[in-house]
Amino acid sequence: MLDANLKTQLQGYLTRITMPIELVASLDASEKGQEMLALLEEIVSLSDKITLAHGDDARKPSFAIHRLNSDVAVRFAGLPMGHEFTSLVLALLQVGGHPSKEAAEVIAQIENLDGDFRFETYFSLSCQNCPDVVQALNLMSVLNPRIQHVAIDGALFQEEVESRKIMAVPSIYLNGEPFAQGRMSLEQILAKLDTGAADRAAEALKHKSAFDVLIVGGGPAGAAAGVYAARKGIHTGIVADRFGGQVLDTMGIENLISVPHTEGPKLVAAMEQHVKEYDVDIMNLQTAVELIPAGGADGLVGIRLASGATLQSKTVILSTGARWRQMNVPGEEEYRNKGVAYCPHCDGPLFKGKRVAVIGGGNSGVEAAIDLAGIVAHVTLIEFDTALRADAVLQNKLRSLKNVTILTHAQTTMVHGDGAKVIGLAYKDRKSGEEHRVELEGIFVQIGLVPNTEWLKGVVALSPRGEIEVDARGQTSVPGVFAAGDATTTPFKQIVIAMGEGAKASLSAFDHLIRMAPAMETAA
Repeated sequence: MLDANLKTQLQGYLTRITMPIELVASLDASEKGQEMLALLEEIVSLSDKITLAHGDDARKPSFAIHRLNSDVAVRFAGLPMGHEFTSLVLALLQVGGHPSKEAAEVIAQIENLDGDFRFETYFSLSCQNCPDVVQALNLMSVLNPRIQHVAIDGALFQEEVESRKIMAVPSIYLNGEPFAQGRMSLEQILAKLDTGAADRAAEALKHKSAFDVLIVGGGPAGAAAGVYAARKGIHTGIVADRFGGQVLDTMGIENLISVPHTEGPKLVAAMEQHVKEYDVDIMNLQTAVELIPAGGADGLVGIRLASGATLQSKTVILSTGARWRQMNVPGEEEYRNKGVAYCPHCDGPLFKGKRVAVIGGGNSGVEAAIDLAGIVAHVTLIEFDTALRADAVLQNKLRSLKNVTILTHAQTTMVHGDGAKVIGLAYKDRKSGEEHRVELEGIFVQIGLVPNTEWLKGVVALSPRGEIEVDARGQTSVPGVFAAGDATTTPFKQIVIAMGEGAKASLSAFDHLIRMAPAMETAA
């Protein structure tokens, strides 16, 4: 199961185990059951603190990682390889007594949760969003004996997935009922369980002193701005819905100079670690709802948050990024996560052997169609324009696949469903005007991004596309307010460009502070 290099690395990690653990396997005669047994035997061979036993859990094949003489345990139903191998390693270490790196206040919050929580998370091995959820809930079950968690490979337990009508991962169930879908951080899960956490956080934010630079958004532009501002030794804060932004949902990244290949979550983890090396106040899970331009003698710009708190700063950098563009047709929102999906890597395995459509003929759409063609029965690619816009090499690959139909000059007009799931879509031939219907089970939307700037309308100058208008220095129409990244009019939405624009906006903000200081002293 594990190559020599991976076994050596794993053996090194397992030396950190301080408490004996037992792997309790519930196996069947399937090929996956035999693979699981081989994996568990390999793990046991790497540490004298790990033993193997056999159990009889209802889900087979599955295994529990159990701390001996305690109630601490986590369970995997399926083989945690691919993106979930890190989840397996962390579970082994944490059940084995290795301490978590989470902040002390977060650990205390988990330990103090009052109630009995039985979590089930459905994941797919190709999903880059799933490990965050699996790892968060595993840690919670290690820290609090009243929390249980099992991570379930949806592709392996398809009957269970179909009976629960799961069409997107990660899907989280709590005590047998749907709890959440999609990527969630540990803090987000805690905020949903601990209903008083948001109020406590808002109250703490109200008492923060004014920043020199306040960055709104924690993607590549925001992270770069934070590092550059903090290196100037000025009071810097980052407020964000979720640190990492859209990059968290990106699979393969192969054009970040000096990094031949990485994945979105890995890049975000590295960005966050870099920012935390400096004195930057990161305020996560906070949504900005209003920009208040400087109007008083103090020259401070305000950012009002959805929680009710208002932060103030001498300068602000807007790096709110963008989100997936929707089709905006009847049925899309109703069947979101019920067949309408936006991440083929995450949700594709759930449509094994089924018929799907991909909306969009750019690089992302054609890449999605190629990937899905290896999993599903048939892919229909629908492009609004008269021709595909993807790179020629991608188009050639797509056209070589026998289970793909390409429709150009086609406008999607409706998503059809039976009340529980997608059963088809309608499109119009833009040349003839004829309406057509395609029977299918899944629709993957890949039609670009829309900037997260609705909350800025009427305050900051925006382009017709909703992008923040910036000059060569990143300055917006509001004095002291700068912007960077995919939310701006800067052309070419790329991670490396966003990082550079974030650094530039931060340097411009610092220059603004230097020039503003004499004026403030004169006014005083």
